[in-house]
Amino acid sequence: MEQARVRRLGQKCLVILALALLSIACKNEVKEPIQTVEVIEPEEVYEFGFNLKDYFVKRDTIRKGDSFGEILQRNQIDYSKIFQIAQLTKDSFDITKLQIGKPYTLLCSNDSLQEPKCFIYQPTKTDYVVVNFQDSIHAYSSTKPIKYVEKEVSGIIESNISEALDKQGKSVILAYKMSDVYAWTIDFFRLQKNDKFKVIYTEKYIDDSIYAGIDQIKAAYFEHKGEPFYAFQFETDTVKGLKDYFSEDAKNLRRAFLKAPVEYKRISSRYNLNRRIALYGNRVRPHKGTDFAADIGTPIRSTANGTVIESARRGGNGNYVKVKHNSTYTTQYLHMRNRAVKVGDFVKQGDIIGYVGMTGNTSGPHVCYRFWKNGKQVDPFKQKLPEAEPISDSLKAEYLKFIKPIKIQLDNIEYNYPIETEEQVLEIQTNQDNAITYTK
Repeated sequence: MEQARVRRLGQKCLVILALALLSIACKNEVKEPIQTVEVIEPEEVYEFGFNLKDYFVKRDTIRKGDSFGEILQRNQIDYSKIFQIAQLTKDSFDITKLQIGKPYTLLCSNDSLQEPKCFIYQPTKTDYVVVNFQDSIHAYSSTKPIKYVEKEVSGIIESNISEALDKQGKSVILAYKMSDVYAWTIDFFRLQKNDKFKVIYTEKYIDDSIYAGIDQIKAAYFEHKGEPFYAFQFETDTVKGLKDYFSEDAKNLRRAFLKAPVEYKRISSRYNLNRRIALYGNRVRPHKGTDFAADIGTPIRSTANGTVIESARRGGNGNYVKVKHNSTYTTQYLHMRNRAVKVGDFVKQGDIIGYVGMTGNTSGPHVCYRFWKNGKQVDPFKQKLPEAEPISDSLKAEYLKFIKPIKIQLDNIEYNYPIETEEQVLEIQTNQDNAITYTK
């Protein structure tokens, strides 16, 4: 009995000891903090005026054989709804004019059905058309926001200006724009080695980040054959938005006519009354126009203000437009892919009147530019053409004040000297290490 009582007492002590140890362990236990999961909401992205987060977005381009109806049918829109959309939006959007290669976007319901709610077509990088059928059916055109960024570039001619710009990673389009600014001052086909240039220009960016090309030249300086030529853009008519380029002493750099009807130009055939063509037995076949080779679809611009007196397709001319500028001068533009003006339209210098094509008698894409003076076809490059309108006396003081800080900016641009050899690269690095400015 005594032994049993001692055994029970021992067991009881062991239980008490175990409970005490467990209590101590619990007090010393480090509790892990409760972890919370952070829910990250998708970023809001706005495009075309819509929050793309609210939709399932499908992007594609117009393909050969595509039509507005076929695109919607492929995306589960029935024919009766398509017909209704086309009828209600026909005054705002011509559904038959979708162009192959142009992008479009479908905004669809953000669920398993992915039912299209909106069709957005982009004929250009900046312009778009919205066909909205999620609530009431309607269509409208708009333009993406564009940011303009000012840039500077300079260089020294080794062979031509395009090469000088290309070495710096600059677009050749800047060279074309410069040749337009100086069209009647400097012959860009006859530049000399060591001619120098400086340019202040603007670039366009869509939605702040998408590069959309060069906008315009703000000011330029060209040193040709040792002679300086400044050019400053200035708005002479704020109501009509007329701008032109003037020298540092307010003289207009342009003539009443542009030298060429296209920006991306190469003269493939000049005005020549004694031209012989092998295809016609080497007989004389006068060429009374100037051919500017350019890619199909390149915009063709009126070289001066005037009124469209012909816009048609006829024989070897193909699609063409004829513009009467005044009682003395008339111009004509042949072989267009399509025309952008009609008879009676008034066009300003630089307005788009059509697009380069190969209609009529032509062996390649170009525009044949013809020029009449007093009813007779002549070579425009051999005419003493009138100057463009000068700055009025009332604006001259304002102009000189306007260009003063821009001229200082131009003058302070340092030349980007060309680097041709490894030895020159080493020389530049050595001079930089010694804090000496390198000049070639």
